[in-house]
Formats: sequence, C-alpha cells, structure tokens
Amino acid sequence: MSDRRSIEIEGLSHLTAIPVATRIGPLITTSVIVAFDPGTRDVPEGAKAQLDNLFRHMKLILDEAGASWDDVAKVEFWAPTADMRSEIDGHYVEVFPDEASRPSRHTHVSGGTVMTASFIAYISN
Repeated sequence: MSDRRSIEIEGLSHLTAIPVATRIGPLITTSVIVAFDPGTRDVPEGAKAQLDNLFRHMKLILDEAGASWDDVAKVEFWAPTADMRSEIDGHYVEVFPDEASRPSRHTHVSGGTVMTASFIAYISN
C-alpha cells in the first residue's frame, strides 16, 4: 500500500474528488489553489487581497502536511495580468526573505480574473 495521503484544509476545498494537496513520503504537491476567501467561493478584489488568501491557504497546506516554508521547492502563480508580478514579488520576499534560499518560481499570465497558485515541497528531515 502506498504511503500517499490526501491533504485537506479547512476553508478551501475542490467541488470534486480532488484533494487540495497530496503527500507521498517527503514530497508534497498541490492542486490548483484559488484565492477564495476562507470557507467561501468568493474572491476578493485586488491582487493584495488575493495573494493574502493564496499565501494563507499555502501555509495551512504546509502545516497540515507537516512542512514549512523552508520545504518549498517551487511555486507557480497564474496572474490575470503581468503587472501583478510586483505584488507577487512583495509577498514572495516577505515569506522567503533569504535571497540565497528561495524556491524557484514561475508566474504565468493567465488573462483570467482570479489569481491562483500551486507548489511543490520536499520535507528533508
């Protein structure tokens, strides 16, 4: 039997049978994380509020998986517009202040209306 475990957090879920994240051994991967206000399907206006929600959801996923920000290897964002990159940068540097130890990142310009994210983490101890 696999040691795969579905990760769920309070305030964020999919409407299907897809978990928010999965942990297999030391590896954690997420499904799409949407900038919903916790416990709702509502998305706040503005990049800052959406990023606040995304980083809150990511932290709860890490906590539930037994991990921390130090275990994150890569983060991907899907932003409605390219100018949101500067907002993402501000949050990113706040959570990952050590420029010598930041996870890789890819920011896609989605053209949509809602910011989303996903990440991969590896628990080394």
